[in-house]
Amino acid sequence: MKKPVLTLEEPEPRKPTRADRPPTEGFVTVVDGHFKSEFDTAEAAEAAGRKLKSAYPMLQIEIYDAATKVRTLLS
Repeated sequence: MKKPVLTLEEPEPRKPTRADRPPTEGFVTVVDGHFKSEFDTAEAAEAAGRKLKSAYPMLQIEIYDAATKVRTLLS
């Protein structure tokens, strides 16, 4: 199989992140102890976490701040 050729207009593909290592920047939703979605702001991460919590109230959802390495539990 041939690899597709990237042109200058196409952005470079994102490097996949490892789920077993905490991110080094930004904010992440942590669902039942597992890192999930990454966000640039705490407000965006909290909004996504609250939406998920309203749909599935049995989940334990935390917001992880990569800069300070602190987890905050959503209630």
